[in-house]
Amino acid sequence: MRPSLEQAIAAHSKSVFAAAYSLLKNREDVEDVVQDTFLRYYTGGKQFSSEEHLRAWLLQVAVNRAKDLLKSASRQRSVPLELEPGIEAFPSDESRELFRAVTALPEAYRIVIHLHYYEDYPVREIARVLRLPQATVKTRLFRGRELLKKALKEESP
Repeated sequence: MRPSLEQAIAAHSKSVFAAAYSLLKNREDVEDVVQDTFLRYYTGGKQFSSEEHLRAWLLQVAVNRAKDLLKSASRQRSVPLELEPGIEAFPSDESRELFRAVTALPEAYRIVIHLHYYEDYPVREIARVLRLPQATVKTRLFRGRELLKKALKEESP
């Protein structure tokens, strides 16, 4: 199975964007990652067994590319979320605060929390996408949730 580029973009661009944004927090870099991800899809000849296989592959490429950008010495800029044009409004103040708390987590916790709660990936799939043991993913989810609880408790009056 190999959907057209247009079909792949229509079905998965929001997920790829969100996963990259959770790591990079910078619209320009995220747009580069999204473009690179779909360029790799377009130029590659890889066949996929299902839509979920394609989605997992695209997310894995996006996460790896975002990590490469994070390591880059030239990447030292970021824009606060409030100034980002095109970021959808949050349905409530609580969801906005939760998102901010998630984006403030260390990278290792932030990406597993994002994939699990925002992209609805089970632990098994997160482990496959990030090439980690399932036990590591479970530990990072646990520790990330603990950090979120602490951060949200500190923010509330």
